[in-house]
Amino acid sequence: MVWLDVLDFEEKGDRENALLNAKHVVEMDESHAGAWMAIARLNLPPLTRGKPLMPNLKQCSKAMSALKKVIHYDPDNDLAWELGGALLIDHLGMLEHGLEWWEDRRKNEPYQVTPLVEQIGVLARMGYYEECAIKLDELFSEEMDAPANKQLLRMQSVRQMVGKAAKMEATEIFNPRDKSDSRWEIIRRMKNKKPITENRFLFTFTAPIVFLLGILVMDALGDTALGTVAVFLIILFLFATITRLSNSLLNNLNRHALDLDRAIDFETTTGKICIPDDIRESKLYSSMMDLKTPALNERMDMIINSGEKLPKKWELNAP
Repeated sequence: MVWLDVLDFEEKGDRENALLNAKHVVEMDESHAGAWMAIARLNLPPLTRGKPLMPNLKQCSKAMSALKKVIHYDPDNDLAWELGGALLIDHLGMLEHGLEWWEDRRKNEPYQVTPLVEQIGVLARMGYYEECAIKLDELFSEEMDAPANKQLLRMQSVRQMVGKAAKMEATEIFNPRDKSDSRWEIIRRMKNKKPITENRFLFTFTAPIVFLLGILVMDALGDTALGTVAVFLIILFLFATITRLSNSLLNNLNRHALDLDRAIDFETTTGKICIPDDIRESKLYSSMMDLKTPALNERMDMIINSGEKLPKKWELNAP
């Protein structure tokens, strides 16, 4: 009956009483995975249409504690695994813990594609491309579960993402642990230059090229009805093609921001600092942190206040 009260209160939007009753359920039955899942969900901000979930550090911590109980008693709860992975990686920046989280999932479901996709994404962010290649081979092997259409799109997307990142760093992979890495000086020179957004790049680079090419095509095909349709289709093709080809250029223009983002990942992952003070005080750093979640910003403040330096020989514990 208490569990039904939880569901009833939650349906009515009374989250406070729903949470109190869910806690009462687990006091009576420690192994009630559904109640633990409710506690995790109710400790996070309510989902609002059109707005992303933005919990603070305390909310993330409480939710993660409950989610660990969920997967302990119900290890096949995919929603709990996905929510826990999102909190660890996207909201807390604890990428190494995220790798371990998804590795634990693989112990129960070794042929499921989602854990591998998530791990590859983390490894690419940290610059571990050799490990990415190994896991990509495994991801697309015949022994893996047949992916649904949505999963297949994610698999293709992560493979393209790794390929682009590895190509961009083909000659030099940025290592934030090394203070003498030449990329630090480039970041320093561009520390007051914010990254170019995709929309800005679209309007300042891609759109003008497509517009000029469209005019040339229109002059060539004339003003007939058939010509108008052909021009429209050609412009769509040109727009898609140029956008795809120009993505590499955009990444190269934003390389300094992407490098600093990796340094931030190293700090939030290790709980130790590596970003020089003059860069941390820059417009570039501020713009990158503005894109981060409230919980990650809270963690970063704690990491900076601790003042503990990131060892040069630190290595990610990649599964």
